Amino acid sequence: MGMVSEALGLAPIGSSMLPAVFSERAPLMRRTARQLMAAVQASLTGGGPLPREVITRQALENACAVVSATGGSTNAALHIPAIAHEAGIRFHLDDVAEVFARTPLIADLRPGGRYLARDVHYIGGAAVILRELLAGGYLHGQALTYTGRTLAEELATAGAPDGRVVRPIDQALSRDGGVAVLKGNLCPDGALLKTAGLKTLVHTGPARVFESEEEAQAAVQALRYQVGDVIVIRNEGPQGSPGMREMLGITALLYGQGVGDKVALLTDGRFSGATRGLCIGYAGPEAVAGGPIGLLQDGDIVRIDARPEARSISVDLSEAELAHRAAAAARHPRPPLGGVLEKYAATVRPAHQGAVTHSGGVVWLRDES
Repeated sequence: MGMVSEALGLAPIGSSMLPAVFSERAPLMRRTARQLMAAVQASLTGGGPLPREVITRQALENACAVVSATGGSTNAALHIPAIAHEAGIRFHLDDVAEVFARTPLIADLRPGGRYLARDVHYIGGAAVILRELLAGGYLHGQALTYTGRTLAEELATAGAPDGRVVRPIDQALSRDGGVAVLKGNLCPDGALLKTAGLKTLVHTGPARVFESEEEAQAAVQALRYQVGDVIVIRNEGPQGSPGMREMLGITALLYGQGVGDKVALLTDGRFSGATRGLCIGYAGPEAVAGGPIGLLQDGDIVRIDARPEARSISVDLSEAELAHRAAAAARHPRPPLGGVLEKYAATVRPAHQGAVTHSGGVVWLRDES
């Protein structure tokens, strides 16, 4: 997301990959503060862009491109639509998916790859990645930055890829990026999977269903699952959790037990950038909103195919069977929340819209579709 801030045009080029403990941080902060004040002054006098003039559809697509090119966090598919929402632009998961699918993975970064953010800093920072994407036609160079200059102008002096940490476009690690959006009868609104570094993109197995993260964690600790299972954790979405907790404890347990690449994990909750294996999150619609993930039963066969030509996730159930289960389904009881959490659960939008909150309908300030 640090690189995203540069790609959006809201942060100085070269600022995001500098390690926190480096002494260069102090002069960078002072320089950035001066640039910020200059940008504010320029916008007040009409000589510089306002934030909403920087955040355009082109800038949002640039942000998605750098996520894809670096195998970045699946959470970006929440954050970027949420930023778009604040800017008054309709930009949802389907828009994110289009950019992910067309942007190659060129940065060999952990957890799927070999190198760290620090290594990106040593070879020239995010600017190296952005300029290579720009040269390959994967960025909108005419997008404005907070300085009033275009992104292409800001990247004019950036260096070339080193060939290891960041590869040239013609030597990309993957032609279709490091994050994928999967759709099918199990997740009609989409689900997210980090594909960077995955050894296998296809998995078919029986569902092992849990109603909460805590229930799943207890079962995994007790080894109450089988190799090949699709472990399903539901009721952890924006409304159901509420707040969409990260499921990292479960993934850590599975890898600690040596089966991280032998089972799949599906949740309407979310993961962070540290996810490894077939960990599919943000399943939409979520269970408490009536999504098909809430209709799964133990033993249902789930099919996952994250290959570029498929990008699918489905359950071997007919539409009639899903409709029958939906008619008979009882909502999973949720503990009383009270206070701000109750208000949040009542107003939060679905994950594919960025899990933003608002009361009533959205007034889209700009339609840049």
